[in-house]
Amino acid sequence: MRPRTPRWLNDIVSECALIRSATAGRSIEDYLGDPVLQHAVERCFEIIGEAMLRIERTDPGVASRFTDHRKITGFRNRLAHGYDDVKDDQVWLIIKEYLPTLDSEARQLLDAAEEG
Repeated sequence: MRPRTPRWLNDIVSECALIRSATAGRSIEDYLGDPVLQHAVERCFEIIGEAMLRIERTDPGVASRFTDHRKITGFRNRLAHGYDDVKDDQVWLIIKEYLPTLDSEARQLLDAAEEG
């Protein structure tokens, strides 16, 4: 693992934790009715995607250990460049269906880096 990879993995873990904390116990209706929450979650996903992009560029072997790592960076690009085409219900689906896997994988890789 490259020297900076653990920092980026930690960024992914931290942003996942922020999203999970901010959305815990909330419904899609809560999310749709709270533009500040929407912006905060989208910013967290942008950071996650940028961290993943840096890992892909410098440590592709680590990036390949993530499920759908290319989709993660693609989602970041959509948030940053196609912000007017982002569907809030799709963001919510990603939070509920895919974020737990991303968080788990990032934590496992970070734990392995800290042990090694």
